[in-house]
Amino acid sequence: MQHLYIILLLSLSFSNVTDIDGNVYETVSIGDQDWMAENLKVAHYNNGDVISTGQSNADWSNLSAGAYAVYNDDQTNAETYGNLYNWYAVVDEREICPAGWHIPDSLEWEQLINHLGGSNIAGGKLKEEGTVHWNDPNIGGTNESGFNGLPSGARIPDGNYSYMGGQGYFWSSIENNSNNAWRWNLTKSESTIYSGALNKKNGFSIRCVIDTIKTSTILIPEHF
Repeated sequence: MQHLYIILLLSLSFSNVTDIDGNVYETVSIGDQDWMAENLKVAHYNNGDVISTGQSNADWSNLSAGAYAVYNDDQTNAETYGNLYNWYAVVDEREICPAGWHIPDSLEWEQLINHLGGSNIAGGKLKEEGTVHWNDPNIGGTNESGFNGLPSGARIPDGNYSYMGGQGYFWSSIENNSNNAWRWNLTKSESTIYSGALNKKNGFSIRCVIDTIKTSTILIPEHF
């Protein structure tokens, strides 16, 4: 089994992409999609405008515009875990993913999960292996996808920080209703990846996916 796992890792295709701030992210091809293999940590929209940050708990809880936070207001966390963005930043028309990339919608998340065998096992394949960042027991965490999912936690709607080490939450671009939007999350205690709609005021991680979807070459005979 160990030899098979090594072969799977060696078959992954990695590259990189740079955001407007000059941050360089490793990317990975998973099936017909190219994903960022690190969490977004950009501090500017693509037009150069600053993304709002530094809010108190009370200010965070009252936001209705794009913003981000760094877990526990400790900038060293951003280097490993990226920033935590509310959903208003996700859909801001100034855009926050690197040029040529976007925040995945629900169908793109489902495509990724189906490629990895379904939601019951895909979470383990998406999680970073071991307990350097994940708390014990990190069940099923193999990272055989190369996605390198981390337990970045969240800034919850009341402004407090929670769940680092145990949960990794990732926004989609899809709204559920005026208050909630869809997210996917990984957990230390299961191989499952979960989905559901949560409050837009939450600060969650972002993974971007490339705009162009790769397609297989189809050979069409000259004569039918």
